[in-house]
Amino acid sequence: MTATISRLFDTYSAALQAVRALETAGVPQAEISIVASNADGWYAADHGASAPRVGTPDRVDRNANGIDDRAEGSGEGAGIGALVGGGAGLLAGLGLLAIPGLGPVVAAGWLASTALGAVVGGTAGGLIGALTAAGVSKEDAHVYAEGIRRGGTLVTARVPDADRPKCEAILNRASVSLQDRGAAYRKAGWKEFDANAMPYTADQVRRERELYR
Repeated sequence: MTATISRLFDTYSAALQAVRALETAGVPQAEISIVASNADGWYAADHGASAPRVGTPDRVDRNANGIDDRAEGSGEGAGIGALVGGGAGLLAGLGLLAIPGLGPVVAAGWLASTALGAVVGGTAGGLIGALTAAGVSKEDAHVYAEGIRRGGTLVTARVPDADRPKCEAILNRASVSLQDRGAAYRKAGWKEFDANAMPYTADQVRRERELYR
């Protein structure tokens, strides 16, 4: 039996350390996924021409529909697993995507592939559906999605039940308390993630991060 473990991080750097620790602990790259907000353009600014690239890492949207043109065929082909899952390592396969409600994200792995496949297929709330299908409660899935929208990074791993305590300990080192974060969102009037909502701007993300430093 396997368990799905998800954790939200306020910064990509903290999530990156968690991913590397999971890999060091023996979790296969194919079982790890990462979805990070790129509302402030950190990926393009920091990685640019020197970014690790596997397949098609940058979004191309010639028809201006908000979806990577090269992912639109995922319903007919292999999906973005071939684009951002890679074969050369999870983090080497990071790619820029656009997901309704979240805006631009940097993503890699099985969860990103499932979420974008749902979006391309016309299913609302692609990330919510991908998370709940993996065993995450609907309530938690909404908080995870909103956390990404507000500038956070989600790391999700599928691990054997026997390895769950070890992997949870790794992810707990620098992750957000989901219950506390969800309570803070609701106190400010938030109810649930809305895929039709406007994505956060770079300024909004910076202000949001300041709240939790």
